[in-house]
Amino acid sequence: MKSISRRALLGSPFLFAIHSSAKTIEVKVKEIRASYEDFKYRTPIKFGGNIVDRVTMLNVNTIIEDGLGKSQRGSSAMSMGNVWSFPSKVLNYDETLSAMRRLASDIERITNESQVTGHPVDINVALEDHYLKAADKIVLKEPIPKLCTLVVASPFDAAIHDAYGRLLNRSTYQTYGPDCMRKDLSHYIGPEFKGEYLSKYVLPKPKPVMPLYHLVGAVDPILESDITKKIGDGLPETLPEWIRYNGLRNIKIKLNGEDSKWDIDRVLRVESCCLAAMPTINRKDWVYSLDFNEKCPSVGYLMEVLNTVKSRSPEAHRRIQYIEQPTKRDLKADRANVMHEAAKLKPVVIDESLTEKESLMLAREMGYSGAALKACKGQSQALLMAAVAQKYKMFLCVQDLTCPGSSLIHSAGLAAHIPGVAAIEANARQYVPIANKGWEKKYPGMFQIKDGFVKTAELSGKGLSNDLA
Repeated sequence: MKSISRRALLGSPFLFAIHSSAKTIEVKVKEIRASYEDFKYRTPIKFGGNIVDRVTMLNVNTIIEDGLGKSQRGSSAMSMGNVWSFPSKVLNYDETLSAMRRLASDIERITNESQVTGHPVDINVALEDHYLKAADKIVLKEPIPKLCTLVVASPFDAAIHDAYGRLLNRSTYQTYGPDCMRKDLSHYIGPEFKGEYLSKYVLPKPKPVMPLYHLVGAVDPILESDITKKIGDGLPETLPEWIRYNGLRNIKIKLNGEDSKWDIDRVLRVESCCLAAMPTINRKDWVYSLDFNEKCPSVGYLMEVLNTVKSRSPEAHRRIQYIEQPTKRDLKADRANVMHEAAKLKPVVIDESLTEKESLMLAREMGYSGAALKACKGQSQALLMAAVAQKYKMFLCVQDLTCPGSSLIHSAGLAAHIPGVAAIEANARQYVPIANKGWEKKYPGMFQIKDGFVKTAELSGKGLSNDLA
């Protein structure tokens, strides 16, 4: 065999290709900019004891650059969700929203000034502490919660992921293997992930279709008799109308958490309505999720609701697919309030409490058997927590933050690419459809639901499949 000299090897096109690839997979943020849009809800939504009738969208556009000087644009958007991410008894709606906008300006500045290079996950992990410190420096009557900081940072992170996939001319979900990521998962989430990459826990192609979870809010009318004033905009206003309009098969029920009789009656009213309406679309089976929005005082309260529902309607109980975080989000403050007993009956998922691996492990120790992933906590974090939850064989679901337009595409993309996630939430079509205007034509299968399924095969484009603004 003829030997190859070192000089010849150094000048070979093969070595240049390796060198070129190494520079291509590591990027930095060249520019990132935020803007806002405000929308009024067509009808208010109630959760956690609060009524919400509007939303501010945080839109982010970025340009990233690789080591060879090639640049690419990316975009993302997210609902600010201040009532959910920054609940406060001393600050009003406008004050928490203003604080989030100030933080967004700081995150924009920090990201623009950063010289961090690497995969988008590396950039997010490197900058998260800086984002949290910026939040701590904003002087308010109470500090900005970590969850809130994650929400504000999420579209910045997602825009970088979107640009990265576009730069490599592929779906972002095909950039999570060793060909793009220099570090394995042990660098981010612990030694038990040595030698593993996100590609092990993320599907390279989206599931082609997924059931839509429809929300029955705590103040939403179930039947015609519940309506005090008609909206009259041509969209459904009762649950039977929505069932027929979207061909529903998955229903999420918002509950009170402070009145067990009301909660039990609410579940049974929904069941009674479905028993009458589902046969009209030839639907023989359907499922529920129950969302108490942290208002249950104890696991005993939850058990009372579940057991009473079962005794009064075994079929309604059977249809319950999972339960979202029933008690307060500060798990460390109430370690005795465990979920082991309830989790024997139905999966109980951590939601508001989930802000990092430590909180997921604590929830698991306290009996939670599942995790709710959200795009509003960041693409990087959602994928890393999906890997942890899959490693420990936990139930998984993906929920939105009443996400319209681009933010729904992002949220649905997560659900469609994470194994085990069974359905998609898309609440904006109910509460703020005006923010979806224009998206129905671009992604008809995502925004025009007729058979209860979201056509997630439409999310097979480049980047996160968001259309660039």
